[in-house]
Amino acid sequence: MAQTGPYVAQAPRAIVVAIDKSIRFAVSDASRAIQCMFLAAWADGVGSNWVGFGEMEGVRDLLNIPAELHVLAVLPFGYPVAALGRGRKRRKPLAEIAHRERYGQPFE
Repeated sequence: MAQTGPYVAQAPRAIVVAIDKSIRFAVSDASRAIQCMFLAAWADGVGSNWVGFGEMEGVRDLLNIPAELHVLAVLPFGYPVAALGRGRKRRKPLAEIAHRERYGQPFE
């Protein structure tokens, strides 16, 4: 049902995020909540990621989520097999990704 994350079935926990699409900011609000869950999990060494992006009718049906709600995402949670997020990261220079006042004007 979560084609972009077949490993969800093996996760110790998963959260399904469903929204009422008639609410104007539902996607934005749910997305912020998802990001907060990820940050809290990672702070405790628990890994997670966003699986799927809407149109997951099978998940809605499996969990008996009412038809008026839309499944936005499935969030698997578990301890990573290998240590992640440690060590020096290779990041692009700020001037390549940030702009000052107008696009193309490097932020330095």
